Amino acid sequence: MATAKTTTLTFRIEPGLKEALRAAATREHRSIANMVEVLIRDHCGRNGIAIPEQDELFNDSSKPAKGSR
Repeated sequence: MATAKTTTLTFRIEPGLKEALRAAATREHRSIANMVEVLIRDHCGRNGIAIPEQDELFNDSSKPAKGSR
């Protein structure tokens, strides 16, 4: 099984929230990036938001093929 590719996400956040995120990540022995992922997955799960699988994102037949319009 191939490993999933990741994408970069850059955003600005208040210093206090960043420190709380760092503290939460440290407490759970996670990286900040992994803690953000856990928080997003938890939020989506609690609110009925589906998270598409990797193959669903890249095999969407409704999108035009690369190079075609």
